[in-house]
Amino acid sequence: MSDKKISSAVIKRLPRYYRYLGELLENDVVRISSKELSERMHVTASQIRQDLNNFGGFGQQGYGYNVEHLHKEIEKILGLEKTYNVIIVGVGNLGQALANYIDFERKGFVIIGLFDVNPRLVGMTVRGIEVKDIDEMEAFVRENTVDIAVLTLPKAKAPKVATDIVSYGVKGIWNFAPIDLQLRDADATVENVHLSESLMTLSYRLSNTDME
Repeated sequence: MSDKKISSAVIKRLPRYYRYLGELLENDVVRISSKELSERMHVTASQIRQDLNNFGGFGQQGYGYNVEHLHKEIEKILGLEKTYNVIIVGVGNLGQALANYIDFERKGFVIIGLFDVNPRLVGMTVRGIEVKDIDEMEAFVRENTVDIAVLTLPKAKAPKVATDIVSYGVKGIWNFAPIDLQLRDADATVENVHLSESLMTLSYRLSNTDME
């Protein structure tokens, strides 16, 4: 792969390619052209070729793409051949739902710790993992390898908790709090997820179907 900067739009499309190629593998599809893949994904064939050319192309003239090979290459690009240790901070309804989602582990994201401030939640277990008081989080992170912290916290608490977690050495934050976290001058990466914005986008489309 070249050293050139890859646009965020291309990076966001890679998981879709990975998912669709995985479905093709499950259906024993050996090879596929960019045109055939574009019809499945509703992305132009030209866009697919441009996206993949950022990482070396992988296709062959007159043959298309070897599905298994391309799937493995995108897996490497996304870093999914590795295993990541994950903690969840905030074990309310959303936190518990994420902890119970076993597909994360299938993709290499292993939940090893759960933390909350609510005394009613501390001490309960989710999939065999005991919820610990947030005051125990620093010692836990320093004693264990933690790659990613998932935050399902109120807006007011998220910035400080994120700053603290990064100071403990965690490099990745998956933020579900309703605020865009930006950790300036920190050696960490943040992915902000806004579920309500996605729902509002759906609301717009439902309200404007006659205009499309």
